[in-house]
Amino acid sequence: MPKQYIDRELVAEVAKKLRRLREERGISQDIVDMDIDTNASRIERGMANITISTLSKLCKYYGVSLEEFFRGIESE
Repeated sequence: MPKQYIDRELVAEVAKKLRRLREERGISQDIVDMDIDTNASRIERGMANITISTLSKLCKYYGVSLEEFFRGIESE
């Protein structure tokens, strides 16, 4: 089985944006974890290459569309 490709720069940008969205809403990582059964700390440190489904779930939780989320994020 081929090794999964991970764009570390993109993962870091996604992590940074998710952290900003959470902090803007004044929500702790623990609350996010309980509300949507995820590991916000691991995601926000860029330690998890999350799925589109998980990202969609987080975007809905924070009240932003995927389109809005990806504005300003560049990938090579």
